[in-house]
Amino acid sequence: MFVLQKDQIEKLLLALKESYALYGPTLHEVSGQVLFDEIADIKSLNINAAIPYNPPKYTVFPQFERILSYQYNKSTKEAKIAMDNLQKPKALVGIRPCDLTGILCLDRFFMGQEFVDEVFVEHRKKMFIVANTCVTPFPQCFCVCTDSGPSAQEGYDVNLTDIGDVYLFETGSPKGEEMAKKLGLAKASAEQEGMKKKVVDESISKFEPVAKENKAWISRVMNRITTGFIPNEVWEYIGNQCLECGACSFVCPTCSCFNIEDVNTLDGKTNRLRTWDSCSFEGYTKMAGEHNPRKPVEDRRNKRFFCKLSYSQSKKYLRPGCVGCGRCARVCPGDIGLPNVVTYIRREITRQV
Repeated sequence: MFVLQKDQIEKLLLALKESYALYGPTLHEVSGQVLFDEIADIKSLNINAAIPYNPPKYTVFPQFERILSYQYNKSTKEAKIAMDNLQKPKALVGIRPCDLTGILCLDRFFMGQEFVDEVFVEHRKKMFIVANTCVTPFPQCFCVCTDSGPSAQEGYDVNLTDIGDVYLFETGSPKGEEMAKKLGLAKASAEQEGMKKKVVDESISKFEPVAKENKAWISRVMNRITTGFIPNEVWEYIGNQCLECGACSFVCPTCSCFNIEDVNTLDGKTNRLRTWDSCSFEGYTKMAGEHNPRKPVEDRRNKRFFCKLSYSQSKKYLRPGCVGCGRCARVCPGDIGLPNVVTYIRREITRQV
């Protein structure tokens, strides 16, 4: 563990910019929202900004991406397939632990199963991650319920923790060690290393009471969702509030649904495009012959929360599918973000027992 002086942040960014495109939290001039975006001017990066409105997952799993192109020659009956190599190296600076956990979930989805997504792999192997310990939680946060914060446990190259006058500079990979050497950082003292636990404990104490109360309830709700012991009336109540806009899926750090489409171009080539999709949409499960096994909206809401809070998904991701960032609650016009759904199911449980 090393020590990074606060006036050395710019030096760290300049060192990263030599090899990577920089991404980090920045204040959008027009909307006033904090966005996780590409950084042209390093002075616009605000490592202490509030949790970004958008999840950084788009840097590794873009919302719209051409994954290959092909062209068929009718005369020779040959098809030429060209894999795109558009994945430029990226450095994610100031990423919150919940968002980093979301990227680790995507790792297990795209790379940890029978089939490995080569395009995703190209993004990931060209990435440098600088995580940022949350010393002050925001009102929407409940990462303490989902074991994804306020400090990152894995997956980073460097983790920064503000301990007052300096940052603790933890390295989590050989690339992080090399960066520490490049910056000529001094080793942290035992006293400074011990301050991290105090900072994290203090951060946990600042969470809203409902966030800490829901920690045990999320486990009980997972049990109910997995075993199906939730009355259909509860799902109907939740479904009646859903506007099917898909916003919850698009701001969720772990949602991995996508659609593939082949689009012809004027020069005779065909581009294969990958775009985000959402289980909120009625057409998501539509099959040939117009059959749709999940046409009622409550069926689709059931599936979404099964994806976030069920033992089968936890087995796949090695953790719950929700990371506690609170974005779904922030953007949902129907007031059925995951914290509220846990509350609705919690009321049903307490009424029954």
